[in-house]
Amino acid sequence: MKYLQEFRDPELAEKLLNEIRHSVMRPWTIMEVCGGQTHSIIRNGIDQLLPDKIELIHGPGCPVCVTPLEIIDKALAIAAMPNVIFCSFGDMLRVPGSSKDLFRVKSEGGDVRIVYSPLDAVKLARENPEREVVFFGVGFETTAPANAMAVFQAQQQGLKNFSMLVSHVLVPPAIAAIMESPTNRVQGFLAAGHVCSVMGLSEYPPLAEKYHVPIVVTGFEPLDVLNGILRVVKQLEAGRAEVENAYERVVTFDGNKAAQAMLADVFATTDRAWRGIGVIPNSGWSIAEKYRAFDAEYKFDVSDIRTIESPLCRSGEVLQGIIKPHQCGAFGKECTPRSPLGATMVSSEGACAAYYNYGRFVQLTAA
Repeated sequence: MKYLQEFRDPELAEKLLNEIRHSVMRPWTIMEVCGGQTHSIIRNGIDQLLPDKIELIHGPGCPVCVTPLEIIDKALAIAAMPNVIFCSFGDMLRVPGSSKDLFRVKSEGGDVRIVYSPLDAVKLARENPEREVVFFGVGFETTAPANAMAVFQAQQQGLKNFSMLVSHVLVPPAIAAIMESPTNRVQGFLAAGHVCSVMGLSEYPPLAEKYHVPIVVTGFEPLDVLNGILRVVKQLEAGRAEVENAYERVVTFDGNKAAQAMLADVFATTDRAWRGIGVIPNSGWSIAEKYRAFDAEYKFDVSDIRTIESPLCRSGEVLQGIIKPHQCGAFGKECTPRSPLGATMVSSEGACAAYYNYGRFVQLTAA
């Protein structure tokens, strides 16, 4: 806790803010990619403390938020099947599908369980050989190594009753898609430190060069975020577009080689749909052919499920940084944490949830 407090020191924060104020001369738009950074920014009021010339916009960095609706519906279909134990992290249970969520499936008799690791699901499969155990594997590169290890261990242990519904997405292709969008306003990025702790930095220099955009890898505490913003601003003001590592206590250039080897063995790169955004080429992982027996989408024959998003929900525009959450007409009205239209209002890392939970732009009416 001692070291955590050091990265929340108000005096050091003020020094960084003063340096940012003295460094910025022109208006700049910076996107933080990670939902954890978004919550840190809104919770600590960082966006309100910055000079007016700096606008922070929120990117598609919440893994729950970008999981496409059709994957949620596939999860719901599998979870409702008899003889299935469906395992998931808790933040996925309230994400709305087309007509219900996993909590509703559970209330209707489905065996839906919250686990804290995919290896917990492997253990359940070993202890329940007569049941089919399915783990819902979603997220960015950060959570992927543990999911890959679960599939690997299931194969090693000969567990024919374990499978995984996978919806992994990758950060670098999303950055490229944002930069190539005709509506793009991003001039610099704060990249997610936990993703880079796994994958390293090698994928980012080509993006910085191709799109002439500064990319600063940083953490999630207030001083991490402010330091990242300062570095991006200095690059922008100098006309530079480079990759900087502002999270050296966690991130190395090469990343975690052992994790990368496990990912390369278990997963294969694929085109992936992002909720509210659409299909981004080569932006995700699916289970590799050699592990196909552990792919729940094929095992339970749900690959043909197709869905349509709610016309009221503008989460896709939020995830692309086109609008802020409060600019959606349904925000705080038809869409609240108790009755969410989209995953950005449900997830603990969702931008809409951050704005709602920390009282940003919520219009309260008298009783």
